Amino acid sequence: MRSIVSFVLIVISCSLMQAQELNSFKDSVFNVVDNPPKYPGGDEALMTFLRDNINYPQEAREKNIQGTVYVSFIVETDGSVSGIKILRGIGGGCDEESLRVVGLMPKWSPGYHKGEVVRVQFNLPIRYVLTGPHFSLKKKKRK
Repeated sequence: MRSIVSFVLIVISCSLMQAQELNSFKDSVFNVVDNPPKYPGGDEALMTFLRDNINYPQEAREKNIQGTVYVSFIVETDGSVSGIKILRGIGGGCDEESLRVVGLMPKWSPGYHKGEVVRVQFNLPIRYVLTGPHFSLKKKKRK
């Protein structure tokens, strides 16, 4: 009888641990998952979205600020984006513009870990590069 009771207790405790593990997935934020979140349309669509929506801040233009802003955010289980923050900025209004544009993103396909939909932290580099005729090198004089 004692061995049956011990066996039942072991089975119950294993089941509780598995249930706890699944429940912990619900609130946990993962950095590495089996299937990471995906932007609708893929990476190329994400680059197009950023290019179409980022307005190079005037202050950054005037001060010739260029570089990469690193933005971190969480892709929630429903695909929405939350917890947007700057990991490393470059100033001149670029950090604020990056936060604004990431907040505009449509829902992503959520990430999965061990067959369960989970919250996933995503780090996105956004590169600011000045281009155009007013930023190019001086033109050579014609002879």
